[in-house]
Amino acid sequence: MRVVFAGTPEFAVPALRAACGKAEVVAVYTQPDRPAGRGRGLQASPVKLEALSRGIPVLQPESLKTQVARDALRALKPDLMVVVAYGLLLPQKILDIPEDGCWNVHASLLPRWRGAAPIQRAIEAGDAETGVCLMRMEKGLDTGPVLLSQSLSIGEGETGGQLHDRLADLGAQVLSDGLGLLRAGIRPVPRPQPDDGVTYAHKLDKAEAKLDWSQPAEALERKVRAFNPWPMAEAVLAGERVRIHGAIAIAAPSGATPGTVLAAGREGIDVACGEGALRVRVLQRDGGKAITAADYLNARRDLAAGA
Repeated sequence: MRVVFAGTPEFAVPALRAACGKAEVVAVYTQPDRPAGRGRGLQASPVKLEALSRGIPVLQPESLKTQVARDALRALKPDLMVVVAYGLLLPQKILDIPEDGCWNVHASLLPRWRGAAPIQRAIEAGDAETGVCLMRMEKGLDTGPVLLSQSLSIGEGETGGQLHDRLADLGAQVLSDGLGLLRAGIRPVPRPQPDDGVTYAHKLDKAEAKLDWSQPAEALERKVRAFNPWPMAEAVLAGERVRIHGAIAIAAPSGATPGTVLAAGREGIDVACGEGALRVRVLQRDGGKAITAADYLNARRDLAAGA
């Protein structure tokens, strides 16, 4: 079974490994190398690095809309194309090339959270459950019929990064199951997505990371978790801009102006919100590293004394 794999970030690496265990991966498509780091040198994607370590040919077109791109894929004679967080649009003429079509591993329980950031949006919305769908791709954005799916519970206090890793592993397992069936001559039955329950997980924006203390503390706690490790929540705390790595919502008397520090101690820094208070436990000053609230207060004696 000749498989072409398309993916770019770390999330797709476990799925690539799973594909290699069930089929002959004849080529890997990934995004072109991008400038990264302080030196802005070109950096290969995690999927490219994994493919090269396995001796798999790597293709990095800027677009798949050209005749050249179609000819290159057709020359690989793929039975199936597997797409996991690739980042490029697949036109219908590309989708039509593999004999068994194109499969996509998507990190949500479709039709909820179609789009770019399903992991973070699920946490931000307060969902208790999410999962992975193996979907047969069509032209629409994550609209194709679902072939296989697996669900999991979102842990209390779980961050975007932690859920990302669990879903990456689950996605690899679901893909492995699907490829195993196909290799055995069993085609997974496509189930059309229902019209009800469609939501879109819009791409993350750094501007969203700025916390508004007038919002309820529970909403801010979810945002802190969802945006860890990127773009990382930030706020003005007692006059200083900080990034917030860890926080919990707590009950607090109403009436305090949002943004007011209510208490500060080893357990955290309690900040009044529109409803309740947010207890900041781990934070980061400009140019510094993530530290506990207790360590932060050692440098902010004024804050500890005034709270």
